[in-house]
Amino acid sequence: MSPTFSTAESAVKPLTRRFDEAARLEVLRNYRILDTPPETVFDDLVRLAAYICGTPISLVSLLDAERQWFKAEIGLGVKSTPRHLAFCQHAILSDKVYEVEDATQDPIFKQNALVTGDPNIRFYAGAPLITPEGQALGTICTIDTVPRRLTEEQRDALRILAREVVSHLELRRARLQLEEEKLKLEGLLRMANDTAESFYLHGGQNEIFIKQDHKLLRVNTSDIRYVEALGDYVNIYSGRERYTVYSTMKELEAKLPLRDFARVHRKYIVRLDRIIAIENDAVTVEAGRSAEQATSVLPVPIGSSYKAALLSRLNLI
Repeated sequence: MSPTFSTAESAVKPLTRRFDEAARLEVLRNYRILDTPPETVFDDLVRLAAYICGTPISLVSLLDAERQWFKAEIGLGVKSTPRHLAFCQHAILSDKVYEVEDATQDPIFKQNALVTGDPNIRFYAGAPLITPEGQALGTICTIDTVPRRLTEEQRDALRILAREVVSHLELRRARLQLEEEKLKLEGLLRMANDTAESFYLHGGQNEIFIKQDHKLLRVNTSDIRYVEALGDYVNIYSGRERYTVYSTMKELEAKLPLRDFARVHRKYIVRLDRIIAIENDAVTVEAGRSAEQATSVLPVPIGSSYKAALLSRLNLI
């Protein structure tokens, strides 16, 4: 049967030392972990804690303002309890394992509703989850319905598991921040390309913006000589630079001014005014100029399905 709790129960004794609770809660909420679905990595850590300590109940408990909420739990069957009943609010006051061998004999907990009623806690051991900023978010704890005592090896293992929980909280927060930055950058890239396209449609400057080494670079399309596809990437040859971007030829073709560029092969787009000659099934494209001002050329194959469209756009006599 799942335990029930009443806020009318007598509260446990006051905390023995004061700390900045507002700052602690702000750090906790910055992890954006409260009320999130279960995650395998945290579930595995509480299972491991239960195995190591030999207890039927284990939790990753996070202390919110009015409740303790369980990111992971085994053997309890609830997602939260009122904070005033939480053993964990005492455990966060130390950087060591907080251990209660028999709660019925402990003056702090013997009248606690979690001891006098379901789940009938007798034994508790919790290692605080200390962030790099030094804030205690909660604990990883093990609970039993019979009195017991941990060995020093079990206490050490519980401290190690607490550090693992914090490490995964840090990784999770970093991943969320990276995903947000990626979405922001993609949004800026879309906005920049839309702006460049608008300039083109209204007779303005022809530009595209490309993502390169976590930066957005402005490239004038008049400097682009040709584009080459390589699997999931394309190389853009502009001036004396080569830019490699993650894109498809179709996506890139839609961003280039149609009046200036032609798709001549499934792997190549060329700028029309850089075509020097056409011979058989290849176009010769000006590839660039060396430091000595010598012009280099590149033969580009013409795909049979693109040849007619290309010839129709040339000023043939």
